[in-house]
Amino acid sequence: MKDKNHPITNTVLKKRISVSKKRQVTIPIDFYKKAGIENEVECYLKGGTIIISPVHEDTGEFDEQILEDLISDGFSGKELLLKFKEVRRKVRPAIEEILEEASLAAKGKAPFATYEDVFGAGKTDE
Repeated sequence: MKDKNHPITNTVLKKRISVSKKRQVTIPIDFYKKAGIENEVECYLKGGTIIISPVHEDTGEFDEQILEDLISDGFSGKELLLKFKEVRRKVRPAIEEILEEASLAAKGKAPFATYEDVFGAGKTDE
């Protein structure tokens, strides 16, 4: 088992890099490899800090449900494939929006709904 406090597992790599006139940076190869960067990265701005994270291919957690819905809606063949790709692209932004709303609600900065508000009071034994 890895010790999270071990100096090697908590090593922070740091390197000063230049920014081109076109606002471009080159990610050092060690950072690139250790971060597992493939084809794309996502950039976040948190306070005054830019965070760059690797994008890994979607694992398709909702693929079956999406396909079931599209097939039950009558899609098939190429039309099914096109619609599937369209709907699948919307999953991540929708989840990110839900997470942002939840974060704001947790901080008391947005309204929220309870489990009972969404699903009802539940069954009562009579």
